[in-house]
Amino acid sequence: MRNLHLYFKYSAFVLLSSSSLFPQNLVAQAPSCSEEDRAALLSFKAGILKDTTGILFSWVGTDCCGAWEGIECHPETGRVIKLQLQRPRESVGQNLYMKGFLSPSLGKLQFLQVMVLSGMKQIKGYIPESFSDLGHLTQLYLEDSLLEGTIPSSFGKLSSLIALSLSGNHLQGQIPQSLGSLKNLSQINLGRNSLTGMVPSSFRNFRSLQSLDLSYNLLSGEIPSYIGFFKNLTYIDLSNNQLSGVMPISLCNLTNVLDISLSHNKLTGLIPSQIGNLKLLNSLSLSSNSFTGSIPESLGGLQKLWYLNLSKNEFSNPFPNSFRNGLPSLISIDLSYNYLHLDAIEDWINGKELRYISLAGCSIGGTLPVFTRADLLSSIDLSDNKITGNIGDFLSNMTNLQVLKLSSNQLRSNITGINLPESLSTLDLHSNQLYGSVSDLLQKASSFLESIDISSNNVSGSLPQFSEGFRLKCLHLSKNKITGQIPSSISNLTTLEVLNLSRNQVFGVIPATMGKLLRLQWLDLSNNNLTGSIPAVFSRLSNIRHASFRVNSLCGQIPQGRPFNIFPVAAYAHNQCLCGQPLPPCKKI
Repeated sequence: MRNLHLYFKYSAFVLLSSSSLFPQNLVAQAPSCSEEDRAALLSFKAGILKDTTGILFSWVGTDCCGAWEGIECHPETGRVIKLQLQRPRESVGQNLYMKGFLSPSLGKLQFLQVMVLSGMKQIKGYIPESFSDLGHLTQLYLEDSLLEGTIPSSFGKLSSLIALSLSGNHLQGQIPQSLGSLKNLSQINLGRNSLTGMVPSSFRNFRSLQSLDLSYNLLSGEIPSYIGFFKNLTYIDLSNNQLSGVMPISLCNLTNVLDISLSHNKLTGLIPSQIGNLKLLNSLSLSSNSFTGSIPESLGGLQKLWYLNLSKNEFSNPFPNSFRNGLPSLISIDLSYNYLHLDAIEDWINGKELRYISLAGCSIGGTLPVFTRADLLSSIDLSDNKITGNIGDFLSNMTNLQVLKLSSNQLRSNITGINLPESLSTLDLHSNQLYGSVSDLLQKASSFLESIDISSNNVSGSLPQFSEGFRLKCLHLSKNKITGQIPSSISNLTTLEVLNLSRNQVFGVIPATMGKLLRLQWLDLSNNNLTGSIPAVFSRLSNIRHASFRVNSLCGQIPQGRPFNIFPVAAYAHNQCLCGQPLPPCKKI
């Protein structure tokens, strides 16, 4: 859902980089680029040890203005004014990147206005101090690579800068106070780094700011109250930090704001009732904090709000009455894991044209609801509640459903009668009172299904024969009454990463064909009636991180390659006669 509600993209701010900075008729008459600029660019190229994007292959010859990809020059002077290197969209099987170091020579491009190095993945090193000499620079994007060290405090000299993004690197240290000197900034994105300390007090100077993203760092302290002075702000993301204190009331003065995300912090206190002033708000995410009190009635008056996530806080009843007739634009709601006691799913939820519903852990009782627009639903999470009755026709008309989570309820239903939508990719029904044939359910699974969890139920029968074409990644069937043997055709589940058959009544030998499940990371066959040996071909399963064969009747040598020979002894305990590391050596006959 994070990608769904983030509407601000890089291209929204690189206003000049999607087309030429000058009229096309002038560009056609452009002279060759200056020797000084060409030398600076070639020095950068020399620092790139490998380029699978192919961009730098065009950097040959003397005409860097007309023939070099990603370069634009002034039509009259021939000086480089734009350097834009973005990773092309990858096709299946491609791995596009540039590997090397960021050369300080780019600081010699003294007329440069736009520098974009985005998504190159493997450019290392520190951000050169020389970049602060680029006095004409208006847009600087050094994104999604391996840059480290601190943000140069000398960047405060880049007085013409309008957009600054250093996101998706390995930058550390505090955000320099000197950045507050960049009074013309409309966008700053320092997200997805390891920055520490507080949000600088000098940021109060950003009176033209439209977008602020400091997410996925280690920032601490309180959200500064001066943030309410940013009257032009439309996007704010401070999520996934260690910010504490309350949500400042001044935040509710941002009447132009469209998107607010403060999730995954340590915020406390109440949501200010003044939040109803944010009439243009589209998206609000406050999840995974420690907010308390009741959800304010004023939230229900936000006519344009379509994404609301208040999950994993300490909100309590009463539930706002304004939600019943308000929030006409809402398509996604998550109120999971608070102290709310909804008793039953509210009628207003059933009647809205929602796509995403998450009400896990909301003390909901009664039977499963009937949604008026079931055909619009893409994701439903009603797990960890007290819902009873039969699943029955609940999934009827849910033709677009991709995710269904009904785990940890009191549902009693025959899984044979469950008709899974063709679009379903995730099915989680664990910890209920379901019964019926596991084979019937698995044979109904579409090729789109990637995760199935029906563990901790009363499901019986044997595993079916698996045909090719499944995309299944996770299969959790533990703590049931499944019998029969593991079919050799399980090797057709080539995308399988997690297989848990523990605590059933499966018997027979472990098929050697399971050695073809090369993506397998988690395997649990414990507490069954398996006999024979652990196939030696399991040594091919190099991605395995966890395995357990305990409490069976297995015998013979454990595969003597990593990681099977270094798993804990407990992974092999209580079998008939397993031997070899990490157990005692096998006896020579």
